[in-house]
Amino acid sequence: MNKKGKIIRVAGPLIQAVELTGVKMYEVVNVGRQGLIGEVIEIQGDVVSIQVYEETGGIAPGEPVSASGSPLTVELGPGLIQSIYDGIQRPLEKVRETTGDYILRGVRANGLSREKKWDFKPTCANGTEVGEFSELGTVKESEAVVSKIMVPPGFAGKVSGLKAGSFLVTDEICKVGDKPVQMMFKWPVRTPLPYTKKIQSSEPLVTGTRVIDSFFPIAKGGTGCIPGPFGSGKTVVLHQLAKWADADVVVYVGCGERGNEMTDVLTEFPELIDPRSGRPLLERTVLIANTSNMPVAAREASIYTGITIAEYFRNQGMDVAVMADSTSRWAEALREMSGRLEEMPGEEGYPAYLTSRIAGFYERSGVAEVANPPRRGSVSVVGAVSPPGGDLSDPVVQATLRMVKVFWSLESSLAYQRHFPAINWLNSYSLYIDEIADYYEKHNMKEFPELRKKALKILQEESDLQEIVRLVGVESISEEDRLILETAKILREDFLHQHAFDAEDSYSAVSKQFRMLGIIMLFHDRAEKAIKKGASIKQIIDIPCKEKIARMKIMKESELGEVEKILKEDFASLGGVAEGTV
Repeated sequence: MNKKGKIIRVAGPLIQAVELTGVKMYEVVNVGRQGLIGEVIEIQGDVVSIQVYEETGGIAPGEPVSASGSPLTVELGPGLIQSIYDGIQRPLEKVRETTGDYILRGVRANGLSREKKWDFKPTCANGTEVGEFSELGTVKESEAVVSKIMVPPGFAGKVSGLKAGSFLVTDEICKVGDKPVQMMFKWPVRTPLPYTKKIQSSEPLVTGTRVIDSFFPIAKGGTGCIPGPFGSGKTVVLHQLAKWADADVVVYVGCGERGNEMTDVLTEFPELIDPRSGRPLLERTVLIANTSNMPVAAREASIYTGITIAEYFRNQGMDVAVMADSTSRWAEALREMSGRLEEMPGEEGYPAYLTSRIAGFYERSGVAEVANPPRRGSVSVVGAVSPPGGDLSDPVVQATLRMVKVFWSLESSLAYQRHFPAINWLNSYSLYIDEIADYYEKHNMKEFPELRKKALKILQEESDLQEIVRLVGVESISEEDRLILETAKILREDFLHQHAFDAEDSYSAVSKQFRMLGIIMLFHDRAEKAIKKGASIKQIIDIPCKEKIARMKIMKESELGEVEKILKEDFASLGGVAEGTV
């Protein structure tokens, strides 16, 4: 079996070589005299097609190609948290020490440091019978994350030689059966990490963003997508989710995005304080930076690298949120490579297998049970999609919508009005409402789904009324319809709109959202009763408690009871509206 060959054709990131007999699909190869990293993507007879993850300028036919014998893998173990990688898990800080501010071709760097020692504390006794992903001990990766050191996949037997101490990731910490175990192991990125079974999602991934948590929630282990045109705020929303999502670990993948957007992440996250731990947000984050000026083929690898790292933390029993920004750039990379391979194009030039690739990525999400005794973890995936001109009929958007269960529709007109987040409440949807209903029962918020329905109904009625108002004027419609316009305005401006940089409003707890929405719906119901008893819409619009309602989002949750009390008193003074709960 010959593992060395030679290049016969160079077409951008696509290299074709011959004489590589015995090479396998998705095997990693070293290309040219500089040893550029590539991956086999097609084998036709003696001709092997390779996508190269680095710039191929200067590579010529006749140069050597050698196969590594293994697929593209990532290193999983202590040291992932707070790391900043490129698409093939080269730590950018380490690369910078070697090459300076620009990544030179052919540079190699281990995904996990071989110099740093970690304090290992055993949680398993020698002689214990263990299987894959059983816990052997723990390592404190950061102040916010304590990682489990697990039995590598495929290992089983009795533990021997386990002891506490300070170890490198490559040191032997024990034996399982007759196999030595290190703190790290390698895993191919295109293969999902094994688990015992998948479980139905039952609680929301709390984001602190009201339009999401109250109206269009995503479950832990769920999937969502944010399509929208340029400038509508996809990246800003993803940043907000990464900052505040109720996850133990956040994996942020910048796939083909502009370098300045990744710079924002790198500068903001160390300064932001995590509301869960009180520590810098970076202490529970893994960043993968594969910006638009990096080689196109590495975009596909970055997506798989990110989801594999997320599965590793999921198997430790953690809740992980993956932010992919954006999957459109990944699909464009697939289209470019498909074109260079001269494959039959599908819709708009994308390859025929686009849908299956997108499905394969999103299906790696979910709540999973692993090991014995079992522990549960989850991987939630939110992907931004950037269709040309904001066209939602784009094949990437349509393929994504068929797979995900939450759709947050961004609208550039809302973004231009400085309405944050610019999520359109009429077009968006979530299919997790019924799955997470028990969560509201457990947390004394059983009325939440009903309040949500009422609020969305009012917003929909407002949209219908706007057409009539444009034709005949607001004075020509009934008092009840004008009340709907007024309540919808309160919902839009005082509930759905958030100040991302306000200390109190940037993150809104679900319990506070419930109280706020309840007070707004109480306002609407009391106003409806008052109008039936003869009150005018002008009296409703001028009622003093409206100012308090407008300020609820910047109030503390403990102050909302006073707002409700003032509201009831104000309506009672309008003419005998009955007291009691609505």
